[in-house]
Amino acid sequence: MTDPKDSYDHVIIGGGIAADAAARAIRAEDETASIAILSADAHAPVYRPALSKDLWTGEDPDPTSQDLGTAEAAGAELFTSTVVTELLPSSRTVVTARGERIHYRTALLATGSVPRRLPEVGDRRVAYLRTVGDYRHLRSLAVDGARLVVVGGGYIGTEVAAALTRTGAEVTLAHGGERILEHMFPTSITSHLEQVFTEKGVELVGGFRLEDVTAGESLALRAEDGRTLEADAVVLGLGARPDTFLAAQAGIDTDRELVIVDPHLRTSAPDVFAAGDVVLYDDALLGRRHVEHVDHAEASGALAGKNMTRPEAEREEYEHTPLFFSDLFDDGYEAVGRLDSSLEMREVWDEERTAAVVHYLEDDRVEGVLLWNTWDSVPAARQLIADSQAGDLPLDSLEGRIPPGG
Repeated sequence: MTDPKDSYDHVIIGGGIAADAAARAIRAEDETASIAILSADAHAPVYRPALSKDLWTGEDPDPTSQDLGTAEAAGAELFTSTVVTELLPSSRTVVTARGERIHYRTALLATGSVPRRLPEVGDRRVAYLRTVGDYRHLRSLAVDGARLVVVGGGYIGTEVAAALTRTGAEVTLAHGGERILEHMFPTSITSHLEQVFTEKGVELVGGFRLEDVTAGESLALRAEDGRTLEADAVVLGLGARPDTFLAAQAGIDTDRELVIVDPHLRTSAPDVFAAGDVVLYDDALLGRRHVEHVDHAEASGALAGKNMTRPEAEREEYEHTPLFFSDLFDDGYEAVGRLDSSLEMREVWDEERTAAVVHYLEDDRVEGVLLWNTWDSVPAARQLIADSQAGDLPLDSLEGRIPPGG
């Protein structure tokens, strides 16, 4: 790998989907701009959702099949395994761990998120799933007959547990709640999912709040209540935290450890933008939000890249309300807005009770829509939320707006 030059028109810090989208947008706006992508990851940007989805269920398990081809498509210089240690807005400079000082005209923080880790657990049989390296490591552990315990009953934990059933491993999903995904879904769906996971061979252990992991010939997982589980390998799906170290170090305005951006995705620092997991932004429909999903990374990265090339008067506002999605065995869903089971939930099912539209309400306004086995309805869900937030949607009309199933 060659060394980066002393300066570039645009420097992107991060190597995920937001970085890829930004680089492509910059190139589309400016054919001659110089672009550097500085990524701490050892691998080129990939389509990360596939790490817990398609690579386990499709015919090709090789993660290089998900390479986005960022450098070639954007005409950018990509520097992997490059850790940025300082961002200096006053001199428009970034500093790397190797001591390189790189000047920029504009910079983008697209540093994404990192897994929440269990302190003082360094055994290689304890795995996470965020990067290509994580995926390859988990593949090496998930051998036929191995006892694997996935800890976490949320978005990533359930996806990983479902994926691992394809490997021949014995899979246990341990989580702290009564049912998996109960923080997002109504009982009608969580009960169904528990039945499906069990039928697919996943042992479900609820109320298991992990205290520690002890390494011996096997791994011993101990819960707060004293229960233990034995495993040959463990996958910790404990959520993620946005990587905002550089922003905080640079004195950029943050809130709840998130980078505050204006409608153009600019931070409080001159000529520094941010996109993806790290940003706290004002959603056009739902107000101030933080979203950690691929659709937001793509859309915010693309707009940030576009705005980085433009004079202030020509910059566009970020008005996208992102969707998110998942597949769990034979079920799948798309969703828009807040899926929070503490809100009032109104469910509309098809006659066979195989598909549903769930509306999440707060103060008589729809805050989120779950499209359970219901397809091609995301635009309708966004419009429903917009009408409700504007006060133009009587709640007694919800049942007829989006037919379940699609």
